[in-house]
Amino acid sequence: MKKYTNIFLLISLLASSSSLYGQGCIAVRNLTPGVTATNNDPGTWQFSTNYRYFKSYKHFIGTDEQTQRVQQGTNVINHDNSLIFGANYTLNSRWSFGVSIPLLYIERSSLYEHYGNGTPPGSNPRFTTHSQGLGDIRVMGYYSALNTSKMRLQLGLGIKLPTGNYSYRDYFHKQGSQGEDMLVLGVVDQSLQPGDGGTAAIVDFNFSRMLSHAWSLYSNGSYMFNPRNTNGVLRSASPGTVPLSNEFSVADQFFARLGAQYQRGSFVFALGGRIEGIPARDAIGKSDGFRRPGYIISGEPSIFYTKGNHVVGLNVPIAIVRNRTKNTIDTEQTIQTGTDKHGDAAFADYLISVTYAFRLTKKIANPFGTASNPVK
Repeated sequence: MKKYTNIFLLISLLASSSSLYGQGCIAVRNLTPGVTATNNDPGTWQFSTNYRYFKSYKHFIGTDEQTQRVQQGTNVINHDNSLIFGANYTLNSRWSFGVSIPLLYIERSSLYEHYGNGTPPGSNPRFTTHSQGLGDIRVMGYYSALNTSKMRLQLGLGIKLPTGNYSYRDYFHKQGSQGEDMLVLGVVDQSLQPGDGGTAAIVDFNFSRMLSHAWSLYSNGSYMFNPRNTNGVLRSASPGTVPLSNEFSVADQFFARLGAQYQRGSFVFALGGRIEGIPARDAIGKSDGFRRPGYIISGEPSIFYTKGNHVVGLNVPIAIVRNRTKNTIDTEQTIQTGTDKHGDAAFADYLISVTYAFRLTKKIANPFGTASNPVK
């Protein structure tokens, strides 16, 4: 039974260390809460820390990679770091609650946002902007709908609070009338913003099924409903021709995963597939403003190690399909001009996610995870 318990703990960690989180210019932010736990010991606490990093630099229009951007040196490069602290409290065998607090540091280098790409393309210098600080905090409640030694299903409902700065500013390099370098304070790209300005509802699930003493299947998913239309922040880039196209859109987010795990001693090895991203249109409310919708389909190998009440895990989603879909501005401009319009986004090749969790009990009791990383 202890082996089953440890496998469920690792399934929980796999879920928590995932992220509907960027891997590129698609501005998705930390959809997954921290490790969740459900057991028979009221008053049990569990704490987790998750570090995530990716570098996005390959541009896509739809699923077509714009290889010339890297060759010319006109591509955007984002280095995205996040540290996410989670705390979970078990009320009873059915109910538990969690909070997730992200801290972000993101750097972005580009040509077009400063002097421009140049003629020929890539001839101008590259400069860097950044953002840092508290992201959007999430508070979740979880209900254990199914809890047996072989099968578990947990449902989650929560809220994302607009605690992150959604109008972060940094200095851009611009050329003056005499060709001199000028520093101009402006709003950084949407993919760098620590928050989005919206109060959102989150629904998720986490399912696990034991196949044998060592093998298990897992599946989890999450959707964030962000009903606010735009957040009132104007982009530093030139406005488009569509109303509200120069304001940041407040977008929904989605995530789903399916895979298998194998336990060998204190180690658990997992392999699965996942899809994550933001839709072009929200499920609730309007979808005006600027967003980079799209999705990433990844293969996800993971490894975890347990020792007493401590667990350390590593998972590395590797991108298989990257798709920057059309946003509402692309669609409206295509109708207005009669010419097909389709913006691009830069994606990462992979995401690195490292998780540590600790339970304030001498015994690891039946933990259970929740669901749910695209693009700069």
